[in-house]
Amino acid sequence: MTGTLYIVATPIGNLEDITLRALRILKEADIIAAEDTRHTQKLLSKYGLHTALTSYHDHNKEEKAPVLVERMLNGKSVALVSDAGTPGISDPGYFLINVAVGQGIRVVPIPGATAAIAALSVSGLPTDSFVFEGFLPSKRTARLKRLEELKTEKRTLIFYESPHRIIAAAADIIKVFGDRKAVMTRELTKVHEE
Repeated sequence: MTGTLYIVATPIGNLEDITLRALRILKEADIIAAEDTRHTQKLLSKYGLHTALTSYHDHNKEEKAPVLVERMLNGKSVALVSDAGTPGISDPGYFLINVAVGQGIRVVPIPGATAAIAALSVSGLPTDSFVFEGFLPSKRTARLKRLEELKTEKRTLIFYESPHRIIAAAADIIKVFGDRKAVMTRELTKVHEE
């Protein structure tokens, strides 16, 4: 009997924003595959959990995914976590999920925090229809091209952006979109939330 891959949402800031089910799965899993084991260890320590950790991130996903899949094919359960939010959303989780699905392994979502939805919920922008774009291209030419493709989009657009590119990305958004309502959020659920 094959094991299970649990996609476990973790807090996006405040460590208390984790579900009881997520804590149970993190406790019961045979291993936790974490984007950054040091980061995940803080969460586990807060709740007195001692499940074994292994690293799974963008730089080792191609070598680590087959190892994790083999464990699941041998009946073990793996809990996949990202540094914050739901794995597979703008992170390397998609790669493992795709391989597991391809092998017929049961993949179970353990829902919880997602930064995009948390930000949308407090934005004051329309929430009935939206598009999640993830990260814009880091190169300006590619970023401007993508923004031009989205210029006529009427739905609320959600982007992720890194702190060191936010000013350049915001300038490009204004340049392409012009006068359009926008909201920026950062540090959601953390002490310095804005």
